[in-house]
Amino acid sequence: MQVTVKANFNKQTKDSKKELVQFYVKGEDEKKQELNQLTREVVELEIEGVDQKLTCEFSKTTKDNKKTTLEFIVKGDTSAEQSFNFYKRAGSDVTLNIVESQMSIDEFYEEHEGVEYQVDQGGNVNVSPGQMSLDDVKDEAKEALEEISH
Repeated sequence: MQVTVKANFNKQTKDSKKELVQFYVKGEDEKKQELNQLTREVVELEIEGVDQKLTCEFSKTTKDNKKTTLEFIVKGDTSAEQSFNFYKRAGSDVTLNIVESQMSIDEFYEEHEGVEYQVDQGGNVNVSPGQMSLDDVKDEAKEALEEISH
């Protein structure tokens, strides 16, 4: 399911526990039933003109006599680059696409291990020793293919 609305990107806040984005919807778009159906689901947020997407939990919808407020909790492993390009549109009117994700709420909140690394002043990435390498992945894939073919 997908819904597109004209909205004001009201704010983005981040604390030690979560990151929140909030949009105000006015006019006819407030009445779209899809907004209610997608609430409490994991969704992909897209802003027209921004290449990046954000994976979020559509936390809640609140209405008053002037507007409808949409709140989203951003998935914790969103990269800084994704966030920056998205958040520089905060405070402006946007065309917001809300697309239902294949991810469940449980998957959204699962902890995922990442690759630890440092970037030196020359822009080179140094991966901490003892982590899986690309060669390890290739070897595992090769072994799996051999098992299947026997």
